[in-house]
Amino acid sequence: MRRFALVLAAIMWTAPPATAVEGRLDWPLLPHPSVVRTFDAPSPNWNRGHRGVDLAGTPGQPVQAAAAGTVVFAGELAGRPLVSIAHPGGLRTSYEPVRPSVRAGQRVEGGARIGRLEAGHAGCPSAACLHWGAMWGPSSRADYVDPLGLLAGTPLRLKPDQ
Repeated sequence: MRRFALVLAAIMWTAPPATAVEGRLDWPLLPHPSVVRTFDAPSPNWNRGHRGVDLAGTPGQPVQAAAAGTVVFAGELAGRPLVSIAHPGGLRTSYEPVRPSVRAGQRVEGGARIGRLEAGHAGCPSAACLHWGAMWGPSSRADYVDPLGLLAGTPLRLKPDQ
């Protein structure tokens, strides 16, 4: 019965318009960038994969917070400039290589400038690429998800519990 209810809900539910959808993400680069490398979740989680998407940009381009939250990291990590934001509900987003204009502990609104895109992302076919990641849960056990599936313009789909 539960499976039937979930399937019925998925059929009947349609996503609200993309404007101002509460709890969804917006593009971190404007205008909407081209996706030059898609999300490729590893299985199992410790194997190689691509735990985010690469978005084409230009060096020095402003990078914006995809949603409101609190900056949990802004600085160098393994020699690369990175910003990470914790959002209500347990989602975290990461942005690299981004020279931060924010600091850890700072609250940001969705669309707020968090830094500037730098060149140098490995494998980038453009002048610069933003590696944009999204994950649920604590860093030590994060479940990486495709940030494109969380964009305000992407329809939500419910799947049955198996």
